[in-house]
Amino acid sequence: MKLKLTFLCVVLGLQASWIAGTTVVQENVLRHGTIVLLETRPVDPRDLLRGDYLILNYKISDIPLKLFTPAITNTPDPGQAIYVALQLKGAFHEVVEASTKPFVPKADEVLVKGTSRWWWANANSVHVDYGLERYYVREKTGNPRGKITVQAAVSGSGHCLIRQVFLDGKPYAEAMKTDVSENLR
Repeated sequence: MKLKLTFLCVVLGLQASWIAGTTVVQENVLRHGTIVLLETRPVDPRDLLRGDYLILNYKISDIPLKLFTPAITNTPDPGQAIYVALQLKGAFHEVVEASTKPFVPKADEVLVKGTSRWWWANANSVHVDYGLERYYVREKTGNPRGKITVQAAVSGSGHCLIRQVFLDGKPYAEAMKTDVSENLR
């Protein structure tokens, strides 16, 4: 009986440690990661189990083959790691270089890690997912009208987390409250 209780305590302790560790890592990225501002093109789906969310397609998601170093002539296989250097150009960060291998970005660039995806739009570019493509919102607020931008935090290893979503320059939740209240009048 004691052995079973000890085993149960160890398993629960490991699970709690894993959850706490994941939370600490993500919070650390959000607090101390490099902040980038990205342009998006939203789509409005709904998940029956999770509710409303936005699918965010970023301007940095489609990378022309000519930006890859070393040069590539064919799109990489789906699921392959893609490393992208972003540089602030105007208000937003844009792709300046990409590679299928890790590289050191220049001092004014941020290295972001993504994954290649199959994409039918253009054979001269690679579509990359960064793990920022879904943003869950309150029910009945998943149909925005306006320009959506995303502030993302980038860890030292190149992984991204959404820090804030803006609709026409205002935080998304605030903008949608205003939009919903105006529609109720």
